[in-house]
Parts: sequence; C-alpha cells; structure tokens
Amino acid sequence: MGKNKIMLAGPGNMGTMIGRRILTENGLELSKTALAEDNGGKMRLGPEANFLTIKLAGMDFQRRAIIDENPDVIIDFTHPDSVNRNAELYCELGIPFIMGTTGGERGHLKETVEESDICAVIAPNMAPQIVAFQAMMEYAANTFPNAFKGYGLVTRESHQEPKKDTSGTAKAMAGYYNKLGISFEIEDIIKVRDPVVQRIELGVPEEHLDGHGWHSYYLLSADGNVRFEFKHNVNGREIYVDGVMLAISFLLSKIEKNCKGKVFSMIDVLKVGQSQ
Repeated sequence: MGKNKIMLAGPGNMGTMIGRRILTENGLELSKTALAEDNGGKMRLGPEANFLTIKLAGMDFQRRAIIDENPDVIIDFTHPDSVNRNAELYCELGIPFIMGTTGGERGHLKETVEESDICAVIAPNMAPQIVAFQAMMEYAANTFPNAFKGYGLVTRESHQEPKKDTSGTAKAMAGYYNKLGISFEIEDIIKVRDPVVQRIELGVPEEHLDGHGWHSYYLLSADGNVRFEFKHNVNGREIYVDGVMLAISFLLSKIEKNCKGKVFSMIDVLKVGQSQ
C-alpha cells in the first residue's frame, strides 16, 4: 500500500514542525514542494547530517506545483490574507485540506468547501485539549443559556509578535459567553503582542516569546462579589502539531469514503478519536 502524500502550505515555524513530524510517520510522505508567499526559497527538514530540502512555490507557481505533486492532503498554515484564495485553489483542483490558518472570511471559506467535491478540516485552534475545553464551554452555553447574565467579561490573549490577527479561539469563546448571557464584542478582546509586556507583565517565559498562546477569561458579577477565571497557557507549538496529525488521519479516513462538500472541525476529529 502506497504512502499518502502531504503538502505543506506555509514554510514558517508550524510548517517546519509539521514537516518534521510527517517525516517520522509511517504511511505518510512529505511533498518535495511547499506553498509559500514568495517563490524560489527552500526549507530544510531533519538532522543536519541528513536533511531534506523542500522547494518553495510562490503564488504564481502554486497551481502548477499542486498539479505536479498531486498531494492527497494540503496542510495550510500560511497568512490570514491568503485563507480564502488558497481554499478556492484547493477546491478547484480537488485537493482536500486542513486549514489551521486563522483569519479570512470564514463564512465564505465554509461555503467554498460545501460547494466543492472535496472535504476539509477547518479549525482556528488545532490543540486537542484546548478544543475539548471549547467543546465543554459550547455545551454549557447551549445547555444553560443566560446562566451568567449580568456578568462582565475581560478576555485577553497573548501570542508571538508576528501573529497579526486576533486569536480565533478567543473569538469562538466570546460567542459562547454571549450565549451564557454576557454582553461582549470581539473588539473587546485584549490582544497582546509586545514581547516586553508578555515577559514582564504576563510572565511568558523568554524562550517561548516567539511561540506561545496564552488566554485568560475573567468573569465578574455585577456586584463584584463573584469572580470566575478560566485560563489556558500554551508554550511552544508541539500541542498544535499533535492536533494536526490527528486531523490528517481523520481526513484521510473521510477521503477513503469519498467525502464531498463537507467541513469538519477539530471537535469532529476528537469525537472520532475518543470512539476508537
């Protein structure tokens, strides 16, 4: 039985870590070309004594690269501005994908897949344990609507400086709190990107300033006598790579069943994992 070929879209830190993990997985083959914003560069994976060189195909060359490589799945961790354009290209060429990039017009992204002949996993957060926490909050919001009516909310998220968009996880959580009766807007999310503030005021370890995801949610009653706090602090990126590998296995199983026009979330991925 042949290996499933996986193509990376995005040569950054996440793409590099995912590529290294794929190289160690039985049954998976890494495409020798990755999609990038600029053309002509290279990314190196593996130990220095035996590294693998991956060519980068910029925007003008991505269609040709996908056709030539013909991957089974594309994993997208590129740039928020590229989300919809990339998804349209994947759907047009009939390549199922995993979209870990946040941003873009998410409604249009979903519609693009639903009107295509492929299926995709689209998730603003790939970390399995954080996704499970989100699922618990979603359950509470749907089961106990307005349970926190009258409460105030302060939401803060901190990520590495290059991340320009607001955390997709924080946005999703805001929706759950709205259902629980709290008046809160996406624009109210406090977005921290200053490394000095992160290190001194928040306490993010210096070695993880270039790769972390710290979230805090503070709920306070109207009279100030009751306070709830929820936090999830992630240092590094391995937890997200773990989720991507689960998503690859999940999506390949759906491809075998000729799945078309279906968008899956990481919650769908985790439900399957728990049943096995």
